[in-house]
Formats: sequence, C-alpha cells, structure tokens
Amino acid sequence: MAETCPAEPVQLFVGVLARSEFLLPEVRERLVESFGPTDLESSSFPFDVTSYYEAEMGPGLRRWFLSFETLISPDDIVQAKLTTNRIEHELREGDRRRINLDPGYMDIYKIVLASAKFQGPKVHLGKGIYADLTRYYNKGWRSYPWGFADFKDGRYDEILTEIRRLYKKKRRMGEGALRHSLPPL
Repeated sequence: MAETCPAEPVQLFVGVLARSEFLLPEVRERLVESFGPTDLESSSFPFDVTSYYEAEMGPGLRRWFLSFETLISPDDIVQAKLTTNRIEHELREGDRRRINLDPGYMDIYKIVLASAKFQGPKVHLGKGIYADLTRYYNKGWRSYPWGFADFKDGRYDEILTEIRRLYKKKRRMGEGALRHSLPPL
C-alpha cells in the first residue's frame, strides 16, 4: 500500500454577509468562540453582484472578512460550514436569516469556499457541503467561470492577498506545524 501524504495546515477565514454592522460584534464573538482569535478583520465591501439574498435578507448587503490565527486541517472545512450554518440559524429573525456566513480556507495555491448549495462543478466534501475553488495564479486570484460572482470581479483581491501573506508568514515561522481540529457540533 502506498503511503499517503498528510495535508498541510490551511488558513481559515469567514466571509460575513449582512445589511449592517449591527450584528457584527455578536457574529464575531460567536466565530471566535468556535474558531479562536482573529488575526485580520476587513472593512466592508458592497455586495451588489446578485439579488439572490435580498428576498430573505433585504437590500444593501455588505461583506466583511475575518481570518483566524490558528491554522486548521483542510478536512475541518466541512465542520466549519456546519458551525456557521448553526450560527446563522441561531441569529435568525423568524424564518429569515439576518446574516450569511461563508467559511473558506486558503493555502498557497487556492481558496476553497464551503457552500451548502450544489451546482454541477462544485465538489461534494461530505455532509451536504460542497467546495467552490478560486486559484492563486500569476500573482492574482482567478475564479473559474462558475465561481461566485463577487469573488470573480476582483473586489476582494487585496484582502485575500493580505490573508495569504499572513498565512505564508505563519508557515515560515513554523506555526503551521501545529494543527487545530474544530470541535464537533
């Protein structure tokens, strides 16, 4: 039997989608309880590339990113998405979500965004969670044609590159050797 190569630790981050900053302190607190301290928190970006969430969450949506200090195993992304789904549910107002949380991980070469929505090109990771890929190529982020529209237009490139810089620094300093497994639900 051939030996397997263990996966390298990856950088966990979460994209937060909401109408206002009002819920951010509570969302941040819950994410820190689940994933540990943050090492980067972005300012907000307009989320105006689709009206998909407007019926449920209303107009004028914004996106923020939080990156976490502790590196995880790529296997943990399924648990991260299940955890963020639970947080979304707990913060609902009636039958409507007030936030949408999109966890992802980054390594040197790519971003893997976790999604509970199936589309043909997405890869099933387990427990109803799918992966959508964005690659780092030629000093920039490149989404595939079926990728999320807001990731394709370049608006997040600067913050994603900063998260990547922090990740590379952790790996150089040896922090990446310690893995962090997410607690089960």
